[in-house]
Amino acid sequence: MRFTYAEAMTDPSYYLPLAKAAEAAGYASFSVADSLVYPKESATSYPYTAAGDREFLEDKSFIETFVLIAAMGAVTSTIRFTPFVLKLPVRPPVLVAKQASSIAFLTGDRLALGVGISPWPEDFAAMGVPWERRGRRMDEAVAVVRGLTSGGYFEFHGEFYDLPPVKMTPAPAKPIPILVGGHSEAALRRAARLGDGWMHGGGDAAELDALLARLAALREEEGTADRAFEVHVISADAYSVDGVRRLADKGVTDVIVGFRSPYIKGPDTEPLARKIGHLERFAESVIAKVTP
Repeated sequence: MRFTYAEAMTDPSYYLPLAKAAEAAGYASFSVADSLVYPKESATSYPYTAAGDREFLEDKSFIETFVLIAAMGAVTSTIRFTPFVLKLPVRPPVLVAKQASSIAFLTGDRLALGVGISPWPEDFAAMGVPWERRGRRMDEAVAVVRGLTSGGYFEFHGEFYDLPPVKMTPAPAKPIPILVGGHSEAALRRAARLGDGWMHGGGDAAELDALLARLAALREEEGTADRAFEVHVISADAYSVDGVRRLADKGVTDVIVGFRSPYIKGPDTEPLARKIGHLERFAESVIAKVTP
């Protein structure tokens, strides 16, 4: 089992010391949230809060995902970075491939690219990308990113993207894992068909069990059940040794842990020292007891 430390929407000056502290404490990964713009008015609901509200995001600081990973990568040497999740179809996939390749090269392949579809039409509108057929656009974007980060010449001819044979240099020394986020049937099938893993967005234990069962069934249907596959989850079980072992028995490879609710309105007032204390105590009480 590997452990990912999650912190977001906090004082931007905290991220570098938190990355160094998480690495020193034994965490395998640091998750990085992605957000582009916050609309003044929106009728769209957020799928991961009970009431569907997203006011908690207003005035929260988000450093651009790849910029933040590059900065944290420069002050660490072993910890991996996992966008959770990058809103891929609103971005040009050729640019994403270049950014991901550059990050992977500079950090010694310490990037696992978590990707998903933004739930908000406003993100698509702000980036000048149609909301319609976003699922198919996502599939093509995954193919383009995977192909362009392979190191060789790659061409693609799809509905949304058309590339003659091109390549990017430098290329990562090994393939960048692409982890697909989302709970919908389409997201689970996309993870099973195209992904190197799946990222869970939270929920109760019964829902997680149902999602894991459906994901396993879809991997069988898609003929990918024998392929190496990462399963990243958020679960209350992750905070105890016995709970971690239960998750491992279910096929979970990575647990994502944080020590405050990200859905609180207003600024994060928790001091940096307290955050480091939380992550260190968890490492001592759980990580050290389940990691060889």
